[in-house]
Amino acid sequence: MIPIDKLKKQFKKILSLDAHPGHIATGFAVGVFISFTPFFGLHTALAIILAFVFRLNKLTCITGSWINTPLTVVPVLAGSYKLGELILGNKPALFKVTSMEWSSLKGYASSIILGSSIIGFFAAMAGYALCYWLVVTFRKNDPALKQITNEMEIVGEELD
Repeated sequence: MIPIDKLKKQFKKILSLDAHPGHIATGFAVGVFISFTPFFGLHTALAIILAFVFRLNKLTCITGSWINTPLTVVPVLAGSYKLGELILGNKPALFKVTSMEWSSLKGYASSIILGSSIIGFFAAMAGYALCYWLVVTFRKNDPALKQITNEMEIVGEELD
């Protein structure tokens, strides 16, 4: 288990990054979206690739991709399947998964991908808003960070 002090230190590192709050929050939101996809084992790799392709904050994108944990993945997967079936106009069948391997999930793939995309989109929007608010709120307590953040928000981009 990761010590709480180490988590707090990492959290403070993210909140005090020298970047526009919107840039930090966008990376986090993309990572959160990725975390809800059914591509287990590829979340971190996908986050790194998308962070490079779209020039997102790599640290926050990777962090966001770890939001959907092994404790929550099964309920989210079941909810994604049911939402996907509902949108496709199908009556949801019994969702019985024996493993998280593709061979076990491919019969449910279209519904899971559709449902997880919708859930992931709304989770990403909430993640963006929360991360942006946390960065701005954290920076208000530090005079130097507060001034930089205010200037970044006025200009709309990172300052050199």
